[in-house]
Amino acid sequence: MFVRYAPWGRGYPVVPGTGFHMVVEGSCWLVPPAGEPIALGTEDVILMPRGADHVLVDSLDSAVTEQAHPGEPREIAGSGTRSVLLCGAYSLGRQRSHPLLDELPDFVHLPAHPGRPAALRSIVEVLAGEISEPRAGTDAAVPALLETMLLFALRAWLETQVQAPTGWAAAFGDPVVTATLRAIHEAPERAWTVPELSAIAGVSRATLSRRFTGTVGEPPLSYLTRWRMLTAARLLRDSDIPLAAVGRRVGYHSEFAFAKAFKREFGSAPGLYRRGDDTPAVVAV
Repeated sequence: MFVRYAPWGRGYPVVPGTGFHMVVEGSCWLVPPAGEPIALGTEDVILMPRGADHVLVDSLDSAVTEQAHPGEPREIAGSGTRSVLLCGAYSLGRQRSHPLLDELPDFVHLPAHPGRPAALRSIVEVLAGEISEPRAGTDAAVPALLETMLLFALRAWLETQVQAPTGWAAAFGDPVVTATLRAIHEAPERAWTVPELSAIAGVSRATLSRRFTGTVGEPPLSYLTRWRMLTAARLLRDSDIPLAAVGRRVGYHSEFAFAKAFKREFGSAPGLYRRGDDTPAVVAV
């Protein structure tokens, strides 16, 4: 969180992952490298899905006098109008980005109007309250709330699109694709076949392959392999489960076969990946 008093201007460089700002108090402008400035008000949320560089200013007439960086002062005294923002980034892992994020615009603005989806409105209000009046447990609550905010923000953006979504975004509106995704996500260790998945989705194999590939961008069994590897990567980083057990949880009964598949996807062996420093995280400043 940072606090500034008008006039102020702050530059934000490109960051790996998905950047975000939430206005806790006051208002400001986001000025992108190209395009029109975006007005931000109290409890507005804006995402930068690919961490695009930009500038925040209290007024379009204000100069940029500082650059965001770790260790900078959280509050600089002043006599002008006060602005309080929570700014940070979701570090989602350098090796892979989710195709849904790749399809979003550079800046996803979710204003705090009365019609905003209730889930996002509630999570923002709770976050703002925790930040404005820290209490016992706030340090533990805020990271979890931030992770939930990303989910609700993406859902809100999808629900407010006037035009029919395309690509990965369209997958959530196709019952055939969502049924297939749900089956894969709930049991990645199962040796799924296209006939089994098409039976769950209630369509022919050809229809499933066409609709799944058209939205997700790859056939069902290719997605199964990628989801298995993403699940394995999470288990490697978030637990101390032995490598062989991780492999079994994602459908590989041979540790050698699991290691080979994992290296093909991530470019490193599971053990090396576990010891790496690319852990997904939420960083707030």
